[in-house]
Amino acid sequence: MQLYLASTSPARLMLLRQSGIEPVVVPSHVDEDAAVAAAETAAGSSLDPEATVALLAQAKAESVWRDLAGGSGLVLGGDSVFVVDGVIYGKPHTPEAALERWRQQRGTTGRLYSGHWLIEHRSDGSVGGAVGAVAWADVTFAADITDAELDAYIATGEPLHVAGAFTIDSLGAPFIEHISGDPSTVVGLSLPTLRSLVRQLGFEWTSLWNRGGSL
Repeated sequence: MQLYLASTSPARLMLLRQSGIEPVVVPSHVDEDAAVAAAETAAGSSLDPEATVALLAQAKAESVWRDLAGGSGLVLGGDSVFVVDGVIYGKPHTPEAALERWRQQRGTTGRLYSGHWLIEHRSDGSVGGAVGAVAWADVTFAADITDAELDAYIATGEPLHVAGAFTIDSLGAPFIEHISGDPSTVVGLSLPTLRSLVRQLGFEWTSLWNRGGSL
């Protein structure tokens, strides 16, 4: 069973590879801000974090599914946001924004939401089924992180392109004291959640294994 990953996230790709899956990476090119704005206009209110990541995960998966010319398999869309004190944070993009976020979140606990949407793509182009779920995990940051450490970390560029401006699988890991929940959720993709979705569509998780050794 082929998995199509509707994301260019290196972290999501790494997680899948470590789990024995080599996906076909297909960028979705979804305008995330426009998609959220349209949904909020239709609803007449702001989307909460769970609704936001669910919406964008579905939009990415559906975008890639529409563009697939042939073949069959499962199309996975994902999205993540980080919430601190009720404020939703995506990727900071700039050093200034990343520094401001870290000054706010050191010594605090925030919640990382990860949305998943999985579509069964059949060889005739039809949809065999589609399911989605949102996972979350709480992240507690060290209170004694110095300004010098923050400056050095942000200068690496790592925090600029990840939700919440941090990682748990690279340079940001030493600044995190505690995680409550599935750690892979914080990386950007909840593997237990994805396994459950695969089974909901009637497939075995192990049917996706295609990397290394006897897989």
